Amino acid sequence: MTAQPELTGQDPGTSAVARVAELHAAKELARRGPSERATRAQHAKGKLTARERIDLLLDAGSFTEVEQLRRHRAVGFGMEERKPHTDGVITGWGTVEGRTVFVYAHDFRIFGGALGEAHAEKIHKIMDMAIAAGAPLVSLNDGAGARIQEGVSALAGYGGIFQRNVRASGVIPQISVILGPCAGGAAYSPALTDFVFMVRGTSQMFITGPEVVQAVTGEDVTQERLGGADVHAELSGVAHFVHDDEWACLSEVRYLLSLLPSNNQQIPPFTPGTDPADRRGEALLGLVPAEGKLPYDMRRVIEEVVDHGDFLEVHERWAPNILCGLARIAGEVVGIVANQPIALAGVLDIRASEKAARFVRMCDAFNVPLLSLVDVPGFLPGVDQEHGGVIRHGAKLLYAYCEATVPRVQVILRKAYGGAYIVMDSRSIGTDLSYAWPANEIAVMGAEGAANVIFRKQIAESDAPEALRARMVKDYRSELMHPYYAAERGLVDDVIDPAETRSVLARTFRMLRTKHAEQPSRKHANTPL
Repeated sequence: MTAQPELTGQDPGTSAVARVAELHAAKELARRGPSERATRAQHAKGKLTARERIDLLLDAGSFTEVEQLRRHRAVGFGMEERKPHTDGVITGWGTVEGRTVFVYAHDFRIFGGALGEAHAEKIHKIMDMAIAAGAPLVSLNDGAGARIQEGVSALAGYGGIFQRNVRASGVIPQISVILGPCAGGAAYSPALTDFVFMVRGTSQMFITGPEVVQAVTGEDVTQERLGGADVHAELSGVAHFVHDDEWACLSEVRYLLSLLPSNNQQIPPFTPGTDPADRRGEALLGLVPAEGKLPYDMRRVIEEVVDHGDFLEVHERWAPNILCGLARIAGEVVGIVANQPIALAGVLDIRASEKAARFVRMCDAFNVPLLSLVDVPGFLPGVDQEHGGVIRHGAKLLYAYCEATVPRVQVILRKAYGGAYIVMDSRSIGTDLSYAWPANEIAVMGAEGAANVIFRKQIAESDAPEALRARMVKDYRSELMHPYYAAERGLVDDVIDPAETRSVLARTFRMLRTKHAEQPSRKHANTPL
């Protein structure tokens, strides 16, 4: 590690010019990092340096660094001989598309990016500044956990970070980007933030590493299989976005920031586009089969409705039976929650409920209007679901919608059965406007199941049970499930031409832009577990 010059405050020469030269030399060394060898080692792993990452994230030339010359004060274990400037974390602010963003980035070349007392204090300061300024905070994580040489002081530093994560929650957007190891206590900070990005092959997150796992459980597992990007994207749900390289990852962080307000007192940025608000979506007439059991890809429906087909999907590979993401309609940002018929027929289950509930709460926290696209046959039945707590997990989604005060619009494309219909932001739980396509079927359950329950005795006693069952199914559908049944009872505000969905939504969200809803005074709500 290159020796850092001591800034003694004593006159090193005969003039102020010499002092300024000393300052610039020290800052240049801090910018370059510990050594070229350390930089080459970082690049050899397919990883950028902390400053290279900041340059990719922020607008060119906009970064202002804070506490660049900070050093640790630890002694013992040789620490007094190694006191590099920055102490292994770069902190400051810059802009993304002209808007202020705060950032901190672990420098793995210095102490492996491990967190010590001074390191933590720098992070605490930049988090406090972000909260005070009302601007998003992005953390670029690439660190080896707590700095063992500093003992409990390092652990206390994590506590300060967690406390600030919670204080900032719902106040400013917090985005965690995992670009290397993030283990032990360090993993809890990303878990407390709004979004987590990971990169395949280079980023891992876990509470206990492979060696500990093997010692305790006997399981032999690699870092990648234990806590790699794909694991957290598909199995744990910890990662919202996964990319193949850091360039694509940081580019999408910039895109996500462009869709979010700077804080909870602002609305998302409006971006006028060239996609007409009244554009008809003729393709929608053929995308959704009239037969309720036939699958289709809800993403294609979303792409037809939103501006230029641009849809930033969140948790794309976790709980794929429900889609969540951000898009624009006529330049206005909306959060979309949609059942996905090509995955488990679009049913709601434990994971889908959790995924959608957290997304709804994020949108409500940051004034993002909500659009719910409904084609749901119900909740997934089964012993595993019931014993796993589908009741309380489903209640999370119900709670999130009921709590939300942002503009809320529901569109029922095809079927909407049972409790799942209610949970998917129905009129009865407070959606502002509900629309339905002409093929909609809103009922307690499907016609076949309803007929089997209601007419079970008659069917069992009939000489021609199948013929009677077919007639009862037809009668039930025509009486209680025709497309205008809910509209006649005021549970749907209008039945619309699918091709006009985009223009209807654009007009509706424009009208709801000034919606204001008061919440009852309370310390905080008691949300379902």
